Amino acid sequence: MAAPATTTPKVLCIHDIAPNRRRGGDIRALLSPATVGSTTGFLGTLTLEPGEVVTEHWHPYSEEFLYCVRGSVTARLDGEHQVVAAEHGVCIPIGMRHRIVNTGDETAFLVFHLSPLAPRPDLGHVDTEAVLNPDAPHAPIIRSGPHADTVPADTVPAGALPAGARR
Repeated sequence: MAAPATTTPKVLCIHDIAPNRRRGGDIRALLSPATVGSTTGFLGTLTLEPGEVVTEHWHPYSEEFLYCVRGSVTARLDGEHQVVAAEHGVCIPIGMRHRIVNTGDETAFLVFHLSPLAPRPDLGHVDTEAVLNPDAPHAPIIRSGPHADTVPADTVPAGALPAGARR
């Protein structure tokens, strides 16, 4: 269930959003259709401890912009490894398989933005590697703050393309 369309500014803190650990790391969809009613994309954060990984997946409808605030990660982009250090960003094109690993010795903190939105949330990601925590909810759940009541706690969309769909 999405929040009403954005008509006034909404400020959220990453600590208001429950972490999504389904694909690994600590992913928080901070500004999204479910949290603020955005209609064209969403923004979130990723925290990876040394050695942690976000499993490989791709987005059939969205580009992903990934900016490393601190630390350093290695992004595997369609099989090619690219270091993304602090104060660097990468644009991951629609349809490109990607996997993120913290290969450094400190916690990495990144900000991401995906746009445009998929037609439905369950069509936004295609996993190409077994997810680390398949039973973990992966819908943004606002657990505290001024918008805590805008998303039902049981909102957990499915996470794959329909049967038979191909890249």
